[in-house]
Amino acid sequence: MKILIIILLAIILSLVSWSAFADSCNTSDPLFFIERNKNKNYVQYDVRLTKDNDLPASNPVTTYWVLENGQQQKLSLIERKYAYGIDSQEKLEKNKFKVFLVALKGREIIVEKIKGSFRAVVFIDGKQSILEKVYIASKERLMGLPKVLYIDLFGRTKGKGFPMRERIIPK
Repeated sequence: MKILIIILLAIILSLVSWSAFADSCNTSDPLFFIERNKNKNYVQYDVRLTKDNDLPASNPVTTYWVLENGQQQKLSLIERKYAYGIDSQEKLEKNKFKVFLVALKGREIIVEKIKGSFRAVVFIDGKQSILEKVYIASKERLMGLPKVLYIDLFGRTKGKGFPMRERIIPK
């Protein structure tokens, strides 16, 4: 009987803990997306928000596929680790994070609130810009692994909102 009570208490406590976590991060806002020449599916990057519209204390940026039919799907382990995942997220201060993506090695992205909304700020062609879209062009190789031909970054300058574009050609 004692074991049954302990198991029930553990279940109840885990549900309460999960409920508190779900309530603490119950909304999200889009940041940017990655599209590819392969098909119309794209990877969406969002920030999770607390009920006070702040960033949570850790891992505020999330990723998922948006399929051609509009459905959402989690990234696979291989996609997260080698292609479209988040390499690291570091809190700089309240509501400001430094983020590195697997797809943009070495390119620092700062997530911060600008004019009331969270944005991803990155240098595009040497100018601090709000990242809107990444486009990856690749071709299939014999073993099925894609070879990236180039990566285009699209955004707008942080201050004046001028359109920006930069092409990265992998070595």
